[in-house]
Amino acid sequence: MASHGPWLASLLLVLLGAGFASGRFVVETSSVRVISPQHIRGHHDAAIANYGIPNYGGTMAGVVVYPDKKTTGCDPFDSTFKSKSRRPVILLLDRGDCYFALKSWNAQNAGAGAVLVADNIDEPLLTMDTPEETRDSEYVDKITIPSALINRAFGESLKKMIEKGGEEVVVKLDWRESMPHPDERVEYEFWTNSNDECGPRCDEQMDFVKNFRGHAQLLEKGGYTQFTPHYITWFCPEAFKLSKQCKSQCINNGRYCAPDPEQDFSEGYDGKDVVFENLRQLCVHRVANESGRPWVWWDFVTDYHVRCSMKEKKYSKDCAEEVIRSFAGLPLDNILKCMGDPDADTENAVLKTEQEVQIGQGSRGDVTILPTLLINNVQYRGKLERSAVLKAICAGFKESTEPHVCLSPDIETNECLQSNGGCWQDQHLNVTACKDTFRGRLCECPLVNGVQYQGDGYTSCKAVGPGRCTMNNGGCWSETKDGLTFSACSDAALNGCQCPSGFQGDGHTCEDIDECKEKLACSCPDCSCKNTWGGYDCKCNRNLLYIKSEDTCIAKNTSRLGWFLTLLVLSCVVGAGVAGYIFYKYRLRSYMDSEIMAIMSQYMPLDNHHNDAQPLRQDSEA
Repeated sequence: MASHGPWLASLLLVLLGAGFASGRFVVETSSVRVISPQHIRGHHDAAIANYGIPNYGGTMAGVVVYPDKKTTGCDPFDSTFKSKSRRPVILLLDRGDCYFALKSWNAQNAGAGAVLVADNIDEPLLTMDTPEETRDSEYVDKITIPSALINRAFGESLKKMIEKGGEEVVVKLDWRESMPHPDERVEYEFWTNSNDECGPRCDEQMDFVKNFRGHAQLLEKGGYTQFTPHYITWFCPEAFKLSKQCKSQCINNGRYCAPDPEQDFSEGYDGKDVVFENLRQLCVHRVANESGRPWVWWDFVTDYHVRCSMKEKKYSKDCAEEVIRSFAGLPLDNILKCMGDPDADTENAVLKTEQEVQIGQGSRGDVTILPTLLINNVQYRGKLERSAVLKAICAGFKESTEPHVCLSPDIETNECLQSNGGCWQDQHLNVTACKDTFRGRLCECPLVNGVQYQGDGYTSCKAVGPGRCTMNNGGCWSETKDGLTFSACSDAALNGCQCPSGFQGDGHTCEDIDECKEKLACSCPDCSCKNTWGGYDCKCNRNLLYIKSEDTCIAKNTSRLGWFLTLLVLSCVVGAGVAGYIFYKYRLRSYMDSEIMAIMSQYMPLDNHHNDAQPLRQDSEA
C-alpha cells in the first residue's frame, strides 16, 4: 500500500485541479443585527459554520459575552456563562490556535446558545469547516448550537462595547433569509456516494439516507419537494489513461473515475466498481422518476446498503439487480439501457451531466466534497441530521405554503399559542386571524366554513359575502326579546349592517321605534295604538276591523259582503272559461273536418251519397 499511496494522492490532486481549475466557492451567510447599545446598531454579515445546527428560517436574540481569559475557546471554560437579563449567551471568541469546531464545543459546554468567531485578519468571510475525522474530533457530531464567523472590524467593535461595561450588548442572529424561499415547492440535491468504506463520512451519508427517508418520501409524494441525487465523478488525465491505476479506477476509457475504496489497487474493490454502482443508482432514480415514483430511490439505496454492503463483500452487480427486482414496477431493462456500456470508448450521457453540474453556477459554488446538500440552489451548512435538514428544507417554502410536517412542535414554535400572536380573534366563535408558519406567524383574516373575513388581521376582521350572517351576525346588531329575534344583518346584502323594519340606528346598535308616539302607524280616528318591541299593535273601536296596509278601520259586515262579491266574480270567471273551452273545441273540430274533405276531393272525387250518409270521422264520444 505504501508504494501506491503517493501516486494515488498525486492523481487525485491532478483530477481535482483539472476538474475545478476555475472553481467557485460560495460562502453562505446569515445576518447579525445589533439591537443595543443604540449608537452601534446596524446589520452585519456572518459566515455560517459547516457544523452545528443553524436555525434556518428563524432568529435568536442574545447577549454577547467576551470571556476574560481563554478568549480563543481552545480550552474548556472553568464556569458557565450567564447574562444579567437571562437572555441566551452568544459567546464571542477569537480566531486561531485550534479548530473552529472545538471552540464551539467548549462554548456549548459552558452554556452558550451560539458562537461568533471574530477573524484575526482583514479578509473576506470564509466558511468554518470541520476538522478531519480523528478520535479527537468525535465531539463534532455533538455540537447542536449555531456558529458563525464575523469579520475583524465588527468583532473589535463588539469587544470595545463589552469592555466599557454598563449596558448589555444585545444582538439578533437572523437566518430567515439564509435560505431562499421563492415559492411553494423546494428543490434540493444530495451529493453522495455508493462506497461504504470511506470512514465516518460514508457512515454519515448512509445514516442520513436511512433516517431521512420517511420525511423525503412524504414530501415527494405530496408534491412539496423535488429531490435529485448526484454523485461526484472525476476523470483521468490523458497521459494516465493507459495506466493500470486509471484502468482500475475509471470506466469509458478514463472519462469517469472514483478513488479506490481501500486505497490499494492490489486487493478488494476498484474505483470503477464504485463509479458503475453510482451510475446504477442514478439510473434507478431516472427510471423511477419517469414512472412517477421518484421516491423509490430512497428505498433502493437503503436496501442496497443493507443487503449489498462493501464491508460484507456483497457489493456487486448481481446483488444490485436482485434488489431492483424486489421493487415492483421498476423495470431492470430500462435501468440497464440507461447505464449503457462501461467499456465503450464513448461519453455516457448520465455521468457527463454529473460532471457538468458539479461546477457551480449563479449563487451556487462548486461541489467538491461528500456529502453535500443543496437546498434551493444554496449549500446547506450544518450537521447532516434528519431534524436539522428538515428544518432547513422547511425554511425553503414560501411563507404559509409549507406542509404540515414543517409545523410540528419538534422543529418550530407556534407563535399563535401566546397572546394569539397579537392578531385579531373572536373568542366567542373561536375564530382567529393568526396563522402559524414555519418562519413565524401571519395575521390574515380567515376563511371559516366558506365565509370570508376581511380586515387588517390585527385589530379587525369582518365576515363578508354569502353566509356572513351565520358568523356572529356578520358583526351586526342582534337581539332577542319575548321569543322574538331581530338582526341588522341581511343575507341579501354582501356586506354592511342595516337595522330591520321597526328599528333605527347604524346597524351596529339598533333601538326600537315607537310607531305610536311618532304617529308612524295606527293614526286613523277610530284606532287605538300600543307599541311593541319591533312593531306595534293597533285595534279599532266600535267592533271595526283594522286593515294594516291601508292604516284604516272598516265595518266587519262590509268585509263579509266584499268576500261574497269576490267569490261571485271568481265563479263567473271560471264558468266563462269552461264555456269558452267547449265552444273552441267544437268549432276547431268542424273546421278541421271541412278542410280535410276539401283536400281529399281534389284527388279522389267522393260519392256524394256516401258522404251524406256517413261522417268523415268517427267520434267515440258521439
